[in-house]
Amino acid sequence: MSRPSLEVADLIRTAGAAFLERNRHWLSWKHVQVLRAMARCRTAALGGHLDECTRCGHRAISYNSCRNRHCPKCQTAARERWIAARRRELLPTRYVHVVFTFPRQLAPLTLQNKKVVYDLWFRASAETLLEIARDPRHLGAEIGFFSVLHTWNQKLQLHPHVHCVIPAGGLSLDHTHWVKSPYRFFLPSNVLSRVFRGKFVAAL
Repeated sequence: MSRPSLEVADLIRTAGAAFLERNRHWLSWKHVQVLRAMARCRTAALGGHLDECTRCGHRAISYNSCRNRHCPKCQTAARERWIAARRRELLPTRYVHVVFTFPRQLAPLTLQNKKVVYDLWFRASAETLLEIARDPRHLGAEIGFFSVLHTWNQKLQLHPHVHCVIPAGGLSLDHTHWVKSPYRFFLPSNVLSRVFRGKFVAAL
Protein backbone atom coordinates (compact mmCIF):
# COMPACT_ATOMS: atom_id res chain seq x y z
CA MET A 1 0.00 0.00 0.00
CA SER A 2 1.44 3.38 -1.03
CA ARG A 3 1.97 6.04 1.61
CA PRO A 4 -0.31 9.12 1.31
CA SER A 5 1.36 12.33 0.16
CA LEU A 6 -0.02 14.24 3.14
CA GLU A 7 -0.62 12.96 6.69
CA VAL A 8 -2.27 14.40 9.80
CA ALA A 9 1.21 14.74 11.33
CA ASP A 10 2.26 16.99 8.42
CA LEU A 11 -0.66 19.31 9.14
CA ILE A 12 0.19 19.41 12.85
CA ARG A 13 3.84 20.19 12.14
CA THR A 14 2.84 22.95 9.69
CA ALA A 15 -0.08 24.61 11.49
CA GLY A 16 -0.01 23.12 15.00
CA ALA A 17 1.73 26.02 16.73
CA ALA A 18 -0.69 28.58 15.29
CA PHE A 19 -3.66 26.37 16.19
CA LEU A 20 -2.45 26.06 19.80
CA GLU A 21 -1.93 29.80 20.06
CA ARG A 22 -5.43 30.60 18.76
CA ASN A 23 -7.21 28.03 20.94
CA ARG A 24 -5.24 28.16 24.16
CA HIS A 25 -8.35 29.27 26.07
CA TRP A 26 -10.06 25.86 25.77
CA LEU A 27 -7.28 23.36 24.99
CA SER A 28 -6.11 21.25 27.92
CA TRP A 29 -2.66 19.76 28.49
CA LYS A 30 -4.02 16.41 27.26
CA HIS A 31 -4.90 17.95 23.88
CA VAL A 32 -1.38 19.36 23.60
CA GLN A 33 0.11 15.95 24.47
CA VAL A 34 -1.89 14.26 21.70
CA LEU A 35 -0.84 16.81 19.09
CA ARG A 36 2.81 16.58 20.17
CA ALA A 37 2.77 12.77 20.06
CA MET A 38 1.23 12.69 16.57
CA ALA A 39 3.73 15.25 15.25
CA ARG A 40 6.69 13.20 16.54
CA CYS A 41 5.30 9.77 15.60
CA ARG A 42 7.71 7.67 13.51
CA THR A 43 10.33 10.39 13.41
CA ALA A 44 13.87 10.55 14.81
CA ALA A 45 12.48 12.47 17.80
CA LEU A 46 11.19 9.17 19.27
CA GLY A 47 14.26 7.13 18.38
CA GLY A 48 14.29 4.02 16.27
CA HIS A 49 16.23 0.96 15.21
CA LEU A 50 18.22 -0.23 12.22
CA ASP A 51 16.77 -3.05 10.12
CA GLU A 52 19.11 -5.09 7.92
CA CYS A 53 18.25 -7.76 5.35
CA THR A 54 20.15 -10.99 6.11
CA ARG A 55 20.29 -11.87 2.40
CA CYS A 56 21.30 -8.68 0.59
CA GLY A 57 22.53 -6.52 3.48
CA HIS A 58 20.14 -3.63 2.69
CA ARG A 59 19.67 -1.37 5.69
CA ALA A 60 16.72 0.87 6.65
CA ILE A 61 15.90 2.89 9.75
CA SER A 62 12.53 2.25 11.41
CA TYR A 63 11.47 5.05 13.73
CA ASN A 64 9.40 4.32 16.82
CA SER A 65 5.65 4.94 17.02
CA CYS A 66 4.05 7.28 19.53
CA ARG A 67 1.45 4.61 20.45
CA ASN A 68 -1.08 7.31 21.26
CA ARG A 69 -4.62 5.99 20.86
CA HIS A 70 -5.64 9.08 18.85
CA CYS A 71 -2.86 8.71 16.28
CA PRO A 72 -4.13 7.47 12.89
CA LYS A 73 -0.79 5.84 12.04
CA CYS A 74 -0.54 3.88 15.28
CA GLN A 75 -4.16 2.83 15.52
CA THR A 76 -4.92 1.73 11.95
CA ALA A 77 -4.04 -1.94 12.52
CA ALA A 78 -5.78 -1.97 15.90
CA ARG A 79 -8.88 -0.41 14.33
CA GLU A 80 -8.96 -3.03 11.56
CA ARG A 81 -8.70 -5.84 14.11
CA TRP A 82 -11.49 -4.28 16.15
CA ILE A 83 -13.75 -3.93 13.09
CA ALA A 84 -13.13 -7.56 12.08
CA ALA A 85 -13.98 -8.75 15.59
CA ARG A 86 -17.20 -6.68 15.62
CA ARG A 87 -18.23 -8.05 12.21
CA ARG A 88 -18.06 -11.56 13.62
CA GLU A 89 -20.55 -10.51 16.31
CA LEU A 90 -23.15 -9.13 13.89
CA LEU A 91 -26.59 -10.74 13.77
CA PRO A 92 -27.97 -11.82 10.37
CA THR A 93 -30.26 -8.80 10.11
CA ARG A 94 -30.03 -5.19 9.00
CA TYR A 95 -28.92 -2.54 11.47
CA VAL A 96 -30.17 1.00 11.99
CA HIS A 97 -28.55 4.16 13.26
CA VAL A 98 -30.50 6.39 15.68
CA VAL A 99 -29.17 9.75 16.92
CA PHE A 100 -30.46 11.56 20.02
CA THR A 101 -29.62 15.25 20.26
CA PHE A 102 -31.09 18.44 21.68
CA PRO A 103 -31.10 22.20 20.90
CA ARG A 104 -27.76 23.98 20.87
CA GLN A 105 -29.10 26.41 23.48
CA LEU A 106 -28.61 23.65 26.06
CA ALA A 107 -24.93 23.13 25.15
CA PRO A 108 -23.58 25.55 27.83
CA LEU A 109 -25.59 23.70 30.47
CA THR A 110 -24.00 20.46 29.29
CA LEU A 111 -20.47 21.89 29.50
CA GLN A 112 -21.03 23.01 33.08
CA ASN A 113 -22.60 19.71 34.20
CA LYS A 114 -21.06 17.05 31.94
CA LYS A 115 -21.33 14.03 34.24
CA VAL A 116 -24.94 14.71 35.20
CA VAL A 117 -26.24 15.70 31.76
CA TYR A 118 -24.45 12.95 29.81
CA ASP A 119 -25.67 10.36 32.31
CA LEU A 120 -29.27 11.63 31.88
CA TRP A 121 -28.82 11.54 28.13
CA PHE A 122 -27.69 7.92 28.03
CA ARG A 123 -30.43 6.83 30.45
CA ALA A 124 -33.24 8.71 28.71
CA SER A 125 -32.25 7.47 25.24
CA ALA A 126 -31.84 3.85 26.40
CA GLU A 127 -35.13 3.86 28.31
CA THR A 128 -36.89 5.37 25.28
CA LEU A 129 -35.63 2.69 22.89
CA LEU A 130 -36.41 -0.19 25.25
CA GLU A 131 -39.88 1.13 26.13
CA ILE A 132 -41.03 1.82 22.56
CA ALA A 133 -39.60 -1.48 21.29
CA ARG A 134 -41.44 -3.46 24.00
CA ASP A 135 -44.74 -1.82 23.10
CA PRO A 136 -46.82 -4.33 21.04
CA ARG A 137 -48.17 -1.43 18.98
CA HIS A 138 -44.68 -0.86 17.56
CA LEU A 139 -42.42 -3.94 17.82
CA GLY A 140 -43.35 -6.00 20.88
CA ALA A 141 -39.80 -7.21 21.41
CA GLU A 142 -36.74 -6.85 23.60
CA ILE A 143 -33.90 -5.18 21.75
CA GLY A 144 -30.17 -4.74 22.21
CA PHE A 145 -27.99 -1.82 21.09
CA PHE A 146 -24.89 0.15 21.90
CA SER A 147 -24.59 3.90 22.35
CA VAL A 148 -21.67 6.25 21.69
CA LEU A 149 -21.39 9.85 22.86
CA HIS A 150 -20.08 12.49 20.45
CA THR A 151 -19.51 15.96 21.86
CA TRP A 152 -18.32 17.89 18.77
CA ASN A 153 -19.41 18.28 15.18
CA GLN A 154 -17.16 18.09 12.12
CA LYS A 155 -16.25 21.77 12.48
CA LEU A 156 -15.08 21.15 16.07
CA GLN A 157 -18.02 23.09 17.47
CA LEU A 158 -19.76 21.92 20.63
CA HIS A 159 -22.62 19.64 19.56
CA PRO A 160 -23.33 16.83 22.05
CA HIS A 161 -25.31 13.89 20.67
CA VAL A 162 -25.63 10.14 21.26
CA HIS A 163 -25.36 7.62 18.41
CA CYS A 164 -27.17 4.29 18.85
CA VAL A 165 -26.56 1.25 16.63
CA ILE A 166 -29.46 -1.20 16.77
CA PRO A 167 -30.43 -4.46 15.05
CA ALA A 168 -33.73 -3.80 13.21
CA GLY A 169 -35.68 -6.22 15.37
CA GLY A 170 -35.51 -8.09 18.65
CA LEU A 171 -36.46 -11.14 20.68
CA SER A 172 -40.16 -11.72 21.24
CA LEU A 173 -41.26 -10.96 24.80
CA ASP A 174 -41.48 -14.71 25.53
CA HIS A 175 -37.97 -15.21 24.02
CA THR A 176 -39.17 -17.81 21.51
CA HIS A 177 -38.56 -16.08 18.17
CA TRP A 178 -37.12 -13.07 16.38
CA VAL A 179 -39.44 -10.15 15.66
CA LYS A 180 -38.57 -8.13 12.57
CA SER A 181 -39.39 -4.43 12.52
CA PRO A 182 -42.42 -3.73 10.32
CA TYR A 183 -41.28 -0.17 9.66
CA ARG A 184 -39.11 1.06 6.81
CA PHE A 185 -36.76 2.63 9.36
CA PHE A 186 -37.07 0.79 12.71
CA LEU A 187 -39.43 2.54 15.12
CA PRO A 188 -41.52 5.68 14.47
CA SER A 189 -39.11 8.61 14.81
CA ASN A 190 -41.86 10.98 15.95
CA VAL A 191 -42.70 8.64 18.83
CA LEU A 192 -39.05 8.19 19.76
CA SER A 193 -38.38 11.93 19.79
CA ARG A 194 -41.52 12.71 21.83
CA VAL A 195 -40.83 10.07 24.48
CA PHE A 196 -37.11 10.91 24.69
CA ARG A 197 -37.86 14.62 25.07
CA GLY A 198 -40.36 13.91 27.85
CA LYS A 199 -38.00 11.61 29.73
CA PHE A 200 -35.01 13.91 29.39
CA VAL A 201 -36.86 17.07 30.45
CA ALA A 202 -38.46 15.30 33.42
CA ALA A 203 -35.07 13.96 34.55
CA LEU A 204 -33.39 17.33 34.01
